Amino acid sequence: MRYSDTDRIYDELLLTRIQAGDRRAGERLAARWYPRLMRTACRLLRDEEQARAAVQEAWSGICKGWRGLRDPSRFPAWAYTILHRKCADQIGKNQKNRSLHIVAAETMETSVAPRGEDKVTIDQAFDRLSDDHRTAALLYFGEGLTIKEIAEVTGTAIGTAKSRLFHARQQLKAALNDEPIEGE
Repeated sequence: MRYSDTDRIYDELLLTRIQAGDRRAGERLAARWYPRLMRTACRLLRDEEQARAAVQEAWSGICKGWRGLRDPSRFPAWAYTILHRKCADQIGKNQKNRSLHIVAAETMETSVAPRGEDKVTIDQAFDRLSDDHRTAALLYFGEGLTIKEIAEVTGTAIGTAKSRLFHARQQLKAALNDEPIEGE
């Protein structure tokens, strides 16, 4: 689901109301954003429990900081930046403890039921991407963020974000067309 201009405007309105003290607006924003953040975290971490924990931590940080966000139009990039940091922290922990990573991967494989051959093929193509390329592709294709917002979320230059998205596109296209991928 792409992030439309209408969605952006509505989220800006909700954030403005939150900053004015409207608790219900916060609940509405949480209801709108939790599924999006969860979807992105699941794809980055490849483990539902770790993703849920990362989203909870990210949402806690978002709630603590949203009153200080001066430009409500920056909310999507700001929220994904917080989530990206939480997921990166978890990936770092997983890399330090390989046995935990293996158990999490096995759990994810058995707990996620494929929803059609195309979904499986696309998921496998995304799984073959590097973490950086996967993040760029997920934020662009899955969440509708701009190159500038992706650069902000990942803490990279715009050129780096463009390059990562370009390479992710090439690799996804090759994987989905059953072509050999460079470097394999």
